[in-house]
Amino acid sequence: MKRLGWWLGSLLLVPTLAQAQFSLGERYSDADGDMVADIPTDPAELKDPATLVFAYTPVEDPAVYADAWSDFLEYLAEKTGKKVQFFPVQSNAAQIEAMRAGRLQIAGFNTGSTPLAVACAGFRPFTMMAADDGSFGYEMEIITYPGSGIDKVEDIKGREMAFTSETSNSGYKAPSAILKSDYGMVAGTDFTPVFSGKHDNSVLGVANKDYPAAAIANKVARRMEQRGVIKPEQLKTLYTSQTFPTTSYGMAHNLTPELQEKIKDAFRTFPWEGSSLAEEFTPVGETQFIPISFKKEWEVIRKIDAANNVQYHCR
Repeated sequence: MKRLGWWLGSLLLVPTLAQAQFSLGERYSDADGDMVADIPTDPAELKDPATLVFAYTPVEDPAVYADAWSDFLEYLAEKTGKKVQFFPVQSNAAQIEAMRAGRLQIAGFNTGSTPLAVACAGFRPFTMMAADDGSFGYEMEIITYPGSGIDKVEDIKGREMAFTSETSNSGYKAPSAILKSDYGMVAGTDFTPVFSGKHDNSVLGVANKDYPAAAIANKVARRMEQRGVIKPEQLKTLYTSQTFPTTSYGMAHNLTPELQEKIKDAFRTFPWEGSSLAEEFTPVGETQFIPISFKKEWEVIRKIDAANNVQYHCR
């Protein structure tokens, strides 16, 4: 049994001999079979806070995204009639624990953390960003820098490779499964894994030649290039995966049904054109929010968890 060292003691990532089967923590119910926590039927369990706290997945400098989300959060406040506060989380663990403890009502969880947030924090995802034509997603890339001496994935053997955190899909789970199944390479045996904490740290680490290789979400690198944080010629791509769903947005399961509908409506009707959100995300092809379901769009991510023989248990 492997305990996640960075976690707060309430959650375990447990290897199993059989394929992992996704299930909700015991504090949640799923009577309708949609794989997310039901809204409580007991009025005493419902919450209608005066202030709504929102957190975006901690992939880069939180200050950057406080500005990017400012127009949307103002619109959310108008739609809900609530005060809205941006919560600059520093880790996936802190974000999940905040929702589990009732301190976070609305959030964007990264792809790999979404199953853990659903299972252990009562997160109800319902939307994500997409292009004008409805297409969505990102790819995992294994990157190096020009002149590293690494020309193909197999050349990583005997070297360090940077991951982000163990809950990240593109930063850990997908590359671990792909390296093992397609290249016969296992962390700790064929290469030395190191953890950067966030995708931007991994990108910068490779660009500055601190890491010889890293697994990243390519849209994070593209946004960093767009802002001039790095130059495209500082990176070299060794591998590009299939397309995965991107950050999911949703809310805590125990908000009142009326409040949940108002939150959904804010995402559905937000006017993108000319907004701070459009300025940040339109250059990487994201121009709207579209409806999604955890059961359908996250099926491939649950399969990756199964391929890695892991299962989330919530205490």
